[in-house]
Amino acid sequence: MEALKSWIEAVLFITSRAVSLAEIANILGEEKDAVEEAILELISDYSVRDGALEIDDEDGYILQVKEDHMDLVELLCPADLKPVVIRTLSVIALKEPIRQTLLKDMRGSNAYEHVAELVEKGLVSKTRNKNSFILKTTPKFAQYFKIKGDTRALAKMLETGELADG
Repeated sequence: MEALKSWIEAVLFITSRAVSLAEIANILGEEKDAVEEAILELISDYSVRDGALEIDDEDGYILQVKEDHMDLVELLCPADLKPVVIRTLSVIALKEPIRQTLLKDMRGSNAYEHVAELVEKGLVSKTRNKNSFILKTTPKFAQYFKIKGDTRALAKMLETGELADG
């Protein structure tokens, strides 16, 4: 059950919209009953640990930041970027260099619009490589988010909770 919960968590992290139970089961090749049981456990896990994230189940399932942590989100992610675009940007930053086709597979067809916005704002570079484009963050990305050094350091800090500890 723990492995299934972790796969569901990955699906919810990568998707930019609420995902139905049927979609999750289809993506993971699992029975809907098993997925539903795992999701309910995952929702319980998030609520018991009293962390910054929660799984909202209003119109499907989506992993999101709890309302009482939105100040931090606004500090790290200026309001002129929509949360779904920021999620796409975070995937690019964590996986760079990444093929645009792989990003589209991970984030859905809306990723093309997100990439166009990020390129327009100068946060991501897009270079042609055979049948796809290669995406990377730019120095403006590091400047925009006030990151010094390797952009992967931000991911490590978020993963270990260093930013939350102050």
